[in-house]
Amino acid sequence: MNLFDRVSEDIKKAMLARDTQALEALRGIKKEFLEAKTAKGSDGDLSDEKAVAILAKMIKQRKESADIYNQQSRPELAAVELAQAEVIGRYMPASLSEEELAEKLREIIARVGATSPKEMGKVMGVASKELAGRAEGKAISAKVRELLS
Repeated sequence: MNLFDRVSEDIKKAMLARDTQALEALRGIKKEFLEAKTAKGSDGDLSDEKAVAILAKMIKQRKESADIYNQQSRPELAAVELAQAEVIGRYMPASLSEEELAEKLREIIARVGATSPKEMGKVMGVASKELAGRAEGKAISAKVRELLS
């Protein structure tokens, strides 16, 4: 079962459980998935890789919104955003640990042939595609910089 189908099934479960918080987040996910499926130039199919990229973007948006709400002394709205980010996070692949991230990046660096920090762009291009949804961009960047130094 792909992510789109899992989300559709979980919407039904959330409706039956009357879980409004999860239902709102799941409907948001489905909306984004449908927009991606029907976007201009799309073939009408949504791969799990594209879906994970959409989910990562949605989580990032929710966290940024929560930060803004906290800055504006609106903790109740921040809590809603963080709860939705948690629901969305259930559909993300497992995150890489520090050791796993370093190991994957060493493989990518060897494959690309990078030897100095000047070649960080080459590594980041490959790493951000391969590790999308499994590690944050900031963590990838910091570790690549460390490994190439």
